[in-house]
Amino acid sequence: MSHSEIVTAAMLAIGDELLSGRTKDKNVGHLAEVLTLAGIDLKEVRIVADDEEAIVEALNALRSRYHYVFTSGGIGPTHDDITADAISKAFGLPCVHDEKAMELLGEMYARRNMEFSEARQRMARMPKGAAHIPNAVSTAPGFQVENVYVMAGVPQVFQAMLEVVIKTLPAGKRILSRAISCPFGEGDIGTPLGEVQKAHPETSIGSYPRYDEMKGFHVELVVRARDEAVLNAAAADVEAMIATLKASRPVLEA
Repeated sequence: MSHSEIVTAAMLAIGDELLSGRTKDKNVGHLAEVLTLAGIDLKEVRIVADDEEAIVEALNALRSRYHYVFTSGGIGPTHDDITADAISKAFGLPCVHDEKAMELLGEMYARRNMEFSEARQRMARMPKGAAHIPNAVSTAPGFQVENVYVMAGVPQVFQAMLEVVIKTLPAGKRILSRAISCPFGEGDIGTPLGEVQKAHPETSIGSYPRYDEMKGFHVELVVRARDEAVLNAAAADVEAMIATLKASRPVLEA
């Protein structure tokens, strides 16, 4: 993968508790931040229930579309932790008690004088031949099959696993960004801003309404690009657009 290639990723968050609101997801934002710093574009996030068919369908759609897929949730010791089974099914692999994972967990529970019960042994299950993702927090590993990285849902564990994974991935070209404050509402800038965006197809220009006591109502325009010259040219046109609006009309509140 060349350094200049745009590298893409998706996330599949798994768990009934995310859809019912019992658990508030903290992993999507963390993954987005880590990937952005690595120059990898997070393009899509899906949340699915603890349902094998739904997981398989979503995973197969995402892994064929993006360079990397990161999953969270469903690899614990309880009956509804079915992610390992679903990932195995998606790849057409048997789901087995991984020998190395059984050793790691067996030793950990022995040290803690706890029974390595059948339920706890479920955390050693993964598709046959999968590579481990180390878990520095609670031992039970995540796993990787091809371009899919399967990690825990518990934020502390997810973050620890991601820290290991991200170091192994070739980074893409970082996105540069510049924020420009605009005193006009989105209704006023929509058409001319659209023209600026059309003139600079290699950039992404976002519009974000803001209110603060110092500036009052304003819109923050954020220009993003992977090349500094491209970014500079688009930002200059955005600033020229604002100057033109200022010359032709008073600043409006909405």
